[in-house]
Amino acid sequence: MIIGLDAGTTVIKAVAFDDDGVPVARAAERARLDRAGPGRYEQDPDEVFAAAETVLGQLAGHGPVDAIGVTGQGDGVWLSDAEGKPVRPAVSWLDARAGDILARWQRDGILEALFRRTGSLLFPGAAAPILAALAEQEPAALAAATTAGYCKDMVVQRLTGLRATDPSDASVPFLDPRTGDYADDLLELCGLAGHRRLLAPVRRPPMAPRADGTPVVAAPYDLPASAWGGGVTEVGDGLLIIGTTLACQVLTDTVDTTGEPCGLTLATWTEGRWLRAMPAMVGAAALDWVLALVGAGVGDLPELLAASPAGANGVTALPFFAEAGERAPFVAPHARARLDGLHVGVDRTDVVRAVAEAIAYAARHCLTAAGLTGELVVCGGGAASRPWLQIFADVLGRPLRALSGDEVGARGAALAARQAIGLPAWAAPTGVIVEPGPDAARYAGGFDRYLRAVSHARDWWEEEQQ
Repeated sequence: MIIGLDAGTTVIKAVAFDDDGVPVARAAERARLDRAGPGRYEQDPDEVFAAAETVLGQLAGHGPVDAIGVTGQGDGVWLSDAEGKPVRPAVSWLDARAGDILARWQRDGILEALFRRTGSLLFPGAAAPILAALAEQEPAALAAATTAGYCKDMVVQRLTGLRATDPSDASVPFLDPRTGDYADDLLELCGLAGHRRLLAPVRRPPMAPRADGTPVVAAPYDLPASAWGGGVTEVGDGLLIIGTTLACQVLTDTVDTTGEPCGLTLATWTEGRWLRAMPAMVGAAALDWVLALVGAGVGDLPELLAASPAGANGVTALPFFAEAGERAPFVAPHARARLDGLHVGVDRTDVVRAVAEAIAYAARHCLTAAGLTGELVVCGGGAASRPWLQIFADVLGRPLRALSGDEVGARGAALAARQAIGLPAWAAPTGVIVEPGPDAARYAGGFDRYLRAVSHARDWWEEEQQ
């Protein structure tokens, strides 16, 4: 039996898989995300680790465990001491405190210089700008820390004592994707050369035994772990996670640093393969907010979508509801949502459908930028809504292989653990194929209008920022 542990932002889950990759037991605990102030989002690492121990303990009675793979939320900064204990609350990937620093780096050309070296464009919740903000605002916290790490690495260290990270978490922002190791010039660009000691060593794979001798593996973080768990193995294939945010990824065999800087380039555990990731901030959280605004819930979504036709009776939306703005396929810390085409002849069903369509347009924007040419796998909580999934298929104009359940990331973590201890991989999950329908042609024109609206809005956001 292999256990995959997925330490997400709001849910910590563990899934036990048998030798054939079939889930045989699950456990989950909630985790708090604290809003410490305007644009400031933090978590208690002790609480997250306690939840991880709880879910692992709940699976202990289901048989002997061959290995545990740990994945979790990426980005942010989890400052810890030599034992992995926190020296301050973890700064979440949702955090926006480094927005001004990022704007300064953009003006000074630092963001573009970093992209031309790494294929990754930083955003406020990435480690580099957060570390720069902490260096300015809380230098004592950095001085007290041994490691500026990531969520899954904190869990692994406290389970095993291992201080390490894997290539995916190390990718942004200081890993040279061609050498697979940290590059000092990247730290210097960010003004963080004096804090290099805080970076955990990159291991392939990071693995150590816990007290009972069970191997524990620091798997790729949740985005690449989900691609692994979803069976994205061929160059050009992609994964779309319809979760709190949209996570769009495409497997590639090149590091592309040309064109407009955007997205992330994540190292995988396979030499010569990277994931071109567009982890948009927009996602199901935006739809949840709109549903609450009109006095509805997720259970009302099928009825609301059915009551408004494709095109939402002329209502359109830009779905950038995140307080930290947007990070893919462009970075705009001051991006904001909008609704257009409102008049007394439309109702709440049109508003909900317009936002649902806009999120699908955002997914197409991201996947186009990431270079999708092959099969697309879809998972995440939003994939449970068949009417919304149909909108995604129509907007994307391609079949989707939709996976049920919420254990794709945990499955990827378990696969990483199997590889680390020398066991063969499982077959890719099959899922359900959703074909585009007759509305696909209409949405092709809608996507062009969406791109024009985004381009216009970006100019306006930049003016507001100045």
